[in-house]
Amino acid sequence: MAQCRYCELDFQASIYHPQQRVCRNPECQRRRRVDYHRQKIQADADYRDTVRNSQRNWRQQHPDYWKEYRQQHPEAAERNRQQQQRRDGQRRLENLAKNNLALDLKSMVSGVWFVGPAAADLAKNNLASATVFICQAQGP
Repeated sequence: MAQCRYCELDFQASIYHPQQRVCRNPECQRRRRVDYHRQKIQADADYRDTVRNSQRNWRQQHPDYWKEYRQQHPEAAERNRQQQQRRDGQRRLENLAKNNLALDLKSMVSGVWFVGPAAADLAKNNLASATVFICQAQGP
């Protein structure tokens, strides 16, 4: 008997592969293949290049795939659009948080209040010399 490295259940190893460490459960086998693929990409430059070239060749043979996919799946395209807008907003907040070109707010009488879910990330901002409220827009 052996114990599966993923589900940790006991199983009988194959008589042809007594060193088997993963049971026959499809989910465990899928995880085994994914782990092997990731390890192989990191360790083997030739394999990594083959994978990259294979993906590039497929994209060249199917140049309109994403255009057609977005037309056939408008809900996925809209979800992606919203996620990208959120990422862009986060990037703008990160840039704002690192901007220290103006006066030091600690020496000013004024106060700055950041309001919104990303306010905790704005630790280094010292842009203004007056009370400023920055409100992050919420999604629809």
